[in-house]
Amino acid sequence: MNLRKGSKVAGDCDSLQMESKTSEQTHNIGQKNGEIMESEEVENGKSEPIVPVAMDGPVTAPDGGWGWVVLVSTILVQALTLGFSSCIGIFYADLQTEFQASNQETSWVPSIMTSVLHAGGLGFCFSFQPAVTILGHYFMRRRGFANAMSSTGTALGLCTLPLLGNYLHTELGWRGSFLVLGAVLLNCCVCGAVMRPLWSHRHRGQPLMNHGPLQPEEEKPKGSMRALWGGLKAALHHHMAFDLLCNNLRYRVFSVGITWMMLGFLVPLIYLVPYATAHDMEQSRAALLLSILGIVNIMVRPSIGLLFSLPWFKGRYIYVFSAAVLMNGLSNSICCIDASFHVLLVYVVTYGLSMSVVGSLMFTVLMDTLDMSRFPAALGLLAIMESVTLLIGPPLAGILVDRTGEYFYVFFACSATVASSAVFLMVSFYCLDRKGQQVPPQVSPPKLASVNNVVPQCQYSSVPTKGDKDKASDSETGDVSCL
Repeated sequence: MNLRKGSKVAGDCDSLQMESKTSEQTHNIGQKNGEIMESEEVENGKSEPIVPVAMDGPVTAPDGGWGWVVLVSTILVQALTLGFSSCIGIFYADLQTEFQASNQETSWVPSIMTSVLHAGGLGFCFSFQPAVTILGHYFMRRRGFANAMSSTGTALGLCTLPLLGNYLHTELGWRGSFLVLGAVLLNCCVCGAVMRPLWSHRHRGQPLMNHGPLQPEEEKPKGSMRALWGGLKAALHHHMAFDLLCNNLRYRVFSVGITWMMLGFLVPLIYLVPYATAHDMEQSRAALLLSILGIVNIMVRPSIGLLFSLPWFKGRYIYVFSAAVLMNGLSNSICCIDASFHVLLVYVVTYGLSMSVVGSLMFTVLMDTLDMSRFPAALGLLAIMESVTLLIGPPLAGILVDRTGEYFYVFFACSATVASSAVFLMVSFYCLDRKGQQVPPQVSPPKLASVNNVVPQCQYSSVPTKGDKDKASDSETGDVSCL
């Protein structure tokens, strides 16, 4: 009997040890890669797929990992979308000759393409804006570096697409060139396929992107028209940052300044090749100027990203950005000197240096003016505001060329427009910073600590006592030890 009882006890101990080892293995598997996971039943040494467990708290940016893949895809998306719209000037003369159109009429082609890219609903907008938004969620500490590196995609597109477009234009004409470039642009679908959203720890199913706590759903109004109006109002509030435009003064100033800047920021890239070819420069050399502009951006933007990641620039991004916009605006006046290759070479180098800083810091400054959870809506509203000036900028420049017969007036007008927007941004944010420093901080009156409201950094624990008589006295005096 004793032998049977001992063997039974030993068997129970062995089974308990096996269960504890199995639970430890499952627990270790679940905590792999710093995430709390759970596993289904473990049978025959094989476990079911592991899924995230619901946790409280916002999604944190990984600052690496799969974020580097997202960064590379964002670079390619910007290279294909922004690079193509910038090199459309290569086909400007052919479009004008083919359709017997004036400069004003021909300029609607690049203006509509660039405007729709920012306004939403069509074409490049479905590639460009989601890529920028998702990248901002994957990087927090290295956000300045990530935005600077992603902006090198524009430089990569400016460096390669003009040369490719000029070669295709020589071999296939403008119609065949558009077909080939359209096939190249399909690679944006591949880039979008690798952009995974960050998974929320709150739910297993739907992914979220650093959103705040879920708000309770409002009651739907009765009636079809009221329901339609209520849905439209909720969608506008969720996807458009009209409340930020009204309540956030920094966002309002930045939006107005950028909208005014875009009236003349991209126009020189459209008219550079026609301006050079109108003064008897070969189209291949004119296209080379755009490629040099892209090379300057590729060489400068990575180093700028590393430089701006230093702690000293934190809080000073807007002033560096405004200075770069001012330099970019003034550089357009170089084209008014002469249309020779050497003068235009100096112009594209100066323009490229300032453009590198503007492209590297634009989204970083926007992210600093508001909470990251509102960034997609704020970017969407800013893009719609930009689209208006991007739409009317090239046609206004075309009217100026048709009236005067000279291209250098376009560069002079762009110089004045972009430089004035830089002065507006610099002065406005300086006044806002001075006003913020002069406001004294409000000091709340001190609150008396009680037994039920102890300082958060302190841990309260009562001293164990014996007897009913000692419990009453010792409950008033406890052991408070600060961590």
